[in-house]
Order: sequence, then C-alpha cells, then structure tokens
Amino acid sequence: MKKKIRFFLLIGFILFLFSGCSTRISSDSLNLTGAIQWDGLKRTYTLHLPPSFERENSLPLVIALHGSGSSGERFAWLTKEGFNKLADKEKFIVVYPDGVEKNWNDGRTYVSDRAHRENIDDVGFISALMDKLIEDFNIDSSHIYVTGISNGGGLTYRLACELTSRLRGVAPVALPMPEDLAKACSPSKPLPILIIHGDSDPIVPYNGGWIAGMSGKVLSIEDTVKYWISNNGCPETPEKVEEIDRDPLDGTSVKKTIYCSKETEVAMYTIEGGGHTWPGGVQYRDEAYIGKTSSEIDACEVIWAFFESH
Repeated sequence: MKKKIRFFLLIGFILFLFSGCSTRISSDSLNLTGAIQWDGLKRTYTLHLPPSFERENSLPLVIALHGSGSSGERFAWLTKEGFNKLADKEKFIVVYPDGVEKNWNDGRTYVSDRAHRENIDDVGFISALMDKLIEDFNIDSSHIYVTGISNGGGLTYRLACELTSRLRGVAPVALPMPEDLAKACSPSKPLPILIIHGDSDPIVPYNGGWIAGMSGKVLSIEDTVKYWISNNGCPETPEKVEEIDRDPLDGTSVKKTIYCSKETEVAMYTIEGGGHTWPGGVQYRDEAYIGKTSSEIDACEVIWAFFESH
C-alpha cells in the first residue's frame, strides 16, 4: 500500500511540475516527453526516471545523443533500452534529446543538414536542458555524463570541448573526433573519456578521412585517442590491454585499451570486425550497409560502468 501511495504521489508531482509545459506521461508513467524554448526553437526530449525516483534524492544524469536521421526515442530503441534498464537498477536518470530535423551540429564543416547549415546552437541547448533538469528533478550537477552514437558521438566530443566543467565523463560511439572540431577544441580540464568504434565501419572510417557521402572529415581513432591522452596528461603507453571474444560466432572481437589513472582515464574499445553500430544493440540496417553489430559487449553496461567509476 505504501508503495502505491508513493507511486501516485510521484505522478501527482510530475503532473504539477509540468503543468503548462509541453510534457506528457507515457503508459509506464516513468517515461516523459518535454520541450524547452532555446534560441528561438522548440527543442524536445524524452526523459526516463527510475521507479525509485524521489525528488529529495539527488541522482546522476546520463545524456544520450542519437545519430543522424534518428531521434531520442529511436536511440532508446537502438540500445534495447539498455540505459533505461540500468537506470532502474542503478538509480540514475536518462535524457534523450532530439536534434533539429534529426541532426546535431557537432562542429563539422561541409555538411548540408540544417543543424550545420544554420549553425544551430546545440551546445547551448544541452546546457539549458541540464539547467532545467537540475531544477526540476534535483539532478546531481557534479555527476552529469554524455554519450552518443555517430553524429551524437560528434556532439559528445563537442560538449567535452565546450562544456568540460559541467561534465564528469563522456563516451562517444561510432565516430572519431571531427577534424574541424579538433582544431578548435580547448577543454578546460582533463576529462575521463571512453571511445568505442568498429574497425570495419563502412560509414565513418576508423583510420580517419571523409565520412560516407562527403559529410565532413574525422581524425583517425589513433589520433583521437592521442588528442585526449595529451589533454588528460596521460602517458602514451597503455596501462592495460585486453582481448575479448566471448562469442566466436558473431564475427567480431574487442580490443580494450586503458590509459592513465581513473581520475583522468582514457579508454578505447576497438570493435574488431564491428560496423557503424551500437555493441549489444539492434542491427538497425543490413550488414551490407552498416556492418556488424557486436554481441561481445553491451555498450550501455560498459559505458555506465565507466561513468560510475568516475
């Protein structure tokens, strides 16, 4: 009975909190959609609260950024709702923002989508969203993390460059650092970073260069890792190298390379044989187009373990 009372009090609180705002409650009553006005645009997002949520308890926040042509809701599907399940178990909050016309301005040039063409202020939007969630849900502002896939991985790098002081750790997936962003990047402090990328990615080259469709250029993964090793003051010699091949039949394996101590950790997971995919997630398109989805690791679990360690 007490649990039911607390549940309905939570719903009442949420209804009160968002009265007059563009927010609704989904059927499970713990997934919310909302919107804020930023830079003249209505910016939307999906939020997942763990069932144990109580506003007086300050929880960490994971910001999860979708890839190009996708959405926050679609990203949750791609990951098989892995972050939501972990949030319920480990007690943190997940937010899935939406890019303008399904794209993020991650700092690349020569890209034709609206986000890049109009220089949409996605860094400002994410910062404003942090402020709103801190106020509305008592987020622990010292434990905010960002992850994303592909174009969302690119924005993850950009946030690491421009909102360094607000973040505790980042984890870009399926994108090395955009070349133009690397030239302008100036993090204000060392920042723990976990990078995951498939070495057989047919869309975003592991060894750097033009993204498929001439959608801007990226550094190689090697140069991306070197950039963050330098930023974090790490030696170039890794502390640990581990090979993972739990499923010999999936056509992939994982090389896990760890640099530096936990406070300034740089971690690289090379998905050997992996494509432009989320490890442990949905094979969202045919292998001929995006490559293989590895089942060697669950990227959500690996990323949250990395965040939690910091």
